[in-house]
Amino acid sequence: MNIKIILYILIIPLTIWGLESLDINKYFKKNRYYQSRIVALFLTLAISYLVASFFYDFFLNSKFI
Repeated sequence: MNIKIILYILIIPLTIWGLESLDINKYFKKNRYYQSRIVALFLTLAISYLVASFFYDFFLNSKFI
């Protein structure tokens, strides 16, 4: 199995767990719940991609793997 896929599987739940501590709904207009959830989803995917890429490049360049 590809190491990047494993990293994504591990990091996406951690990112969701971390973003749950933020109240994203207060930055949106009233009754815009679904739009705020979509933004939270995109934030989760973007942060997970960046973190997984960082760890992958770090381990690849430091010769841990």
